[in-house]
Amino acid sequence: MTNHTMTASRIGDRQHAAYTRAVCLRCGTMLGATTWRCDACGSEPSELDGFLSFAPELKDSDDCYAMEIIDELARLEAQNFWFRSRNNLIVWAIQKYFPQLSSFFEVGCGNGFVLTGIQQAFPDVQIFGCDAMIQPLAYAKKRVPNAHLYQMDARNSPFEESFDVVGAFDVLEHIEEDELVLKDMYKTLKPGGGILITVPRYMGLWSRCDDFVKHVRRYEPGELEIKLTRCGFQMVRGTCFVSFLLPLLVASRIWQHISPRPYDLVSELRVQGVVGGILETILNVERRCIGKGLSPSIGGSLLAIAVKPR
Repeated sequence: MTNHTMTASRIGDRQHAAYTRAVCLRCGTMLGATTWRCDACGSEPSELDGFLSFAPELKDSDDCYAMEIIDELARLEAQNFWFRSRNNLIVWAIQKYFPQLSSFFEVGCGNGFVLTGIQQAFPDVQIFGCDAMIQPLAYAKKRVPNAHLYQMDARNSPFEESFDVVGAFDVLEHIEEDELVLKDMYKTLKPGGGILITVPRYMGLWSRCDDFVKHVRRYEPGELEIKLTRCGFQMVRGTCFVSFLLPLLVASRIWQHISPRPYDLVSELRVQGVVGGILETILNVERRCIGKGLSPSIGGSLLAIAVKPR
């Protein structure tokens, strides 16, 4: 056995014991309780930069962001009003609908900003995350050192009935086969477990931002709910957000279409200070209204909450 394989085995022994069920992606055999090595075919995941890798062919993919802005994104998202507000909404939703969770798995965890918020709100919960790209996982590990992080394909994970809650936050719009991801998330959930998803709304709001971050769609009304139901989920709640700021969002999209200047995502993320504070306050008021039962039918984004039947 090579040193490379031995290292992967040691990592696997430590992390595989933290969840309940997994299968070999090569032959489909259920794995043992404490090792990633398959007794039937002998395969096991490799190691990439200290992370177990289940889809090494995707490690340098840039389906979400250009590689060169990942470092800048990791620095700016914690200061950006939209990322902060979305985190607050996600934490509220978990507290409201799944307060007894003991394990959480984020599909497409990126730099780990959402996982950071969940760990702070639920310090006793076991945190798991995956991403196709290897580069952002290093930031996620720094932010959430105790998290179990994996490089993998969201359409084909090894987990089965392993987690209380699974989330994907502005991920599905990057993936052509979004229903394959939803089916895989269904598979990874324990019976009775829950799913939380956020996606951007309305193809009519398509802009240079969507092109830059490599979206394949924005979701039309009812589209995600239909796909969730088709994959076996039972809807609990669907609500738009970024509703109070929708006029401003529309105006910014119009400006992107008519402006002669090249699009710059980093400049957009640098909206901070007084302006960022005002926008964050508006979104926080919106979140409180959602918490009191308001479910806006229009908005720049959608939060969907569903469960896997027991």
